[in-house]
Amino acid sequence: MAASQQLVRSAPAAAELRGSVLGYRGFHFGARGPRRRLVVPDGVVKVMLGFGAPLDMVDAVGPRTVTTGTSLVNGLRTTAAIGLHRGLLHGVTVLLSPPAAYRLFAVPMSEWAHLTLDPGELLGHGLGQLTERLAECPDWPARFALLDHALAARLRTGPRCDPEVAWAWSELLRTDGRLRIADLAAGTGWSRRHLERRFREQLGPTPKGAAQVLRLQAALRLKQAGMSWTRAATGAGFHDQAHFSHTFGTMTGCTPGRFHDARSSGGGPDDSLDFLPEHVTSVLLAR
Repeated sequence: MAASQQLVRSAPAAAELRGSVLGYRGFHFGARGPRRRLVVPDGVVKVMLGFGAPLDMVDAVGPRTVTTGTSLVNGLRTTAAIGLHRGLLHGVTVLLSPPAAYRLFAVPMSEWAHLTLDPGELLGHGLGQLTERLAECPDWPARFALLDHALAARLRTGPRCDPEVAWAWSELLRTDGRLRIADLAAGTGWSRRHLERRFREQLGPTPKGAAQVLRLQAALRLKQAGMSWTRAATGAGFHDQAHFSHTFGTMTGCTPGRFHDARSSGGGPDDSLDFLPEHVTSVLLAR
């Protein structure tokens, strides 16, 4: 593969997994110097299984601890992350709904959702064998089929979210986070404190944090559709553009204008590629 070539292949999961596994994203990026990408919170749990050069990941606004690996997992983050790679980046990313991630990993999400980890720490040593088998597959369809089989077996036996937590997440999705947490708790029949505790355990953030991620995504979609920042912000439920700009900065470490300009002037057709339709998730940063 030439150094400048890039390849991305997206595919849905098998029918039995849809709704839990939101899709697969195979990638093969040739080495062409250091590349930094800002990945904003998007409400999706990502498991990257790599067989190329390692990737460095660091929180964009929090403690600047660097996690390095060829395979990495990010939970339902409420702050952006920056990824840096210097060589051949090759692998596949599994995109999970947060309830499915809880079933897959079978550990409290509150313990790690704000971190970037080696997925082997959550899935055990068998992950290495799966990654090797993925690398040996002759093509992307074979890799996606292998993942279908491996994930179906694990998701059948993993713990399920409480029905109340699953309902609360679906309501936040349905309303793009524009729902009072007191009303959300009332809908579950739980106290607000009990909902927050169970929601954090099974999905990672608090309901308020998850709602803020979904409102951020709604504003970014409206902006991408051609609205001004002011209309996009108010349309997504922020008080005004100033409120949105402050929230955007605390969640991503940059301004809305800088993010939009970087997406508009990306270095190529794949440089601002988003993980899923109707998600605005990443941008290539200037070196």
